[in-house]
Amino acid sequence: MIVGILTARNLEIVSVTKLKTDVVGIGNAIVDVFAICDDDFLARNSMAKGVMTLVDHAAASALYTRMDGTTESSGGSAANTVAGIAALGGQTSFIGKTRDDELGEIFRNDIQSLGVHFDTPPTTDGAGTARCLVFVTDDAQRTMATYLGACISLVPDDIAPDLILGAKVTYLEGYLWDPPEAKLAFRKAAKLANDNGRQIALSLSDPFCVERYRKEFMEFIRTQVDIVFANEDEIISLYMAKDFREAVAAVKNDCELAVITLGAKGSLIVTNDGEYKIEAAPVETVVDTTGAGDLYAAGFLYGYTAGRDTATCGLYGSRAAAEVISHFGARPERPLKEVVVG
Repeated sequence: MIVGILTARNLEIVSVTKLKTDVVGIGNAIVDVFAICDDDFLARNSMAKGVMTLVDHAAASALYTRMDGTTESSGGSAANTVAGIAALGGQTSFIGKTRDDELGEIFRNDIQSLGVHFDTPPTTDGAGTARCLVFVTDDAQRTMATYLGACISLVPDDIAPDLILGAKVTYLEGYLWDPPEAKLAFRKAAKLANDNGRQIALSLSDPFCVERYRKEFMEFIRTQVDIVFANEDEIISLYMAKDFREAVAAVKNDCELAVITLGAKGSLIVTNDGEYKIEAAPVETVVDTTGAGDLYAAGFLYGYTAGRDTATCGLYGSRAAAEVISHFGARPERPLKEVVVG
């Protein structure tokens, strides 16, 4: 059984004061701005429904002025995951870059209020804090316009060794693989973890990320990653497989543990010695799918770092995802530990 057992490579031991946590997440520090809209709004603003589009500062500002009834919170994929783990009672930290501006303060105050340790120094010049404008239609589809701003300025010096060495798992967000310096920061974190018997988890994040970096992702997974999180489209794209089963067979050879979400069909957890099919937790009405994968990872990693068996980790992930898609926004509305653990 691999759950709860940390793999020790023991290549190099770094002597630092460790801040003990269950999971440290590294990713884009983004302020999520949510609003409800209709299909006509998307058409008037030339937005492709259900798609995430990168925009510049001017476009983000223009769209923001057209949003009604907004809510704002700290966001980004890895940030959502560690916030979910914290809501379940786990100890978490986050590494991500903001600017010393109003949105940067919103991000910092919000994520710290959730119990996540966050002290990455903000930038003092250049692009502003990143924001993701999330437009949710009445069919629960989310359409996003993202201005990356300061978050892509993460550099290797932002990786605090005490956080990596004190965490059972370091969770990396594939979205942040684009900037060269951020990629080096990921590699630094992975080496620190690998050399000191800690684990690395990687979320593939998006099929477009996989298409851009397929060869690099595969090399990284094979040599430095213990746990892969993906959805069905991402894992098929990674291996350029003809179907899902071919992709599953391939990933078994490359990492100890693959966690693959399948939407309404539940999820599949793939280990070296077997597969675990997890049913989707029941949801009366799907309101907003924002954060479903992030919260699944939160439930799974909470169970994993607490030493739960594989099937229970998947059940926790399924329940956490079900809670977040039952309402508007990427933060749980009900006490997550009651929903997930009971």
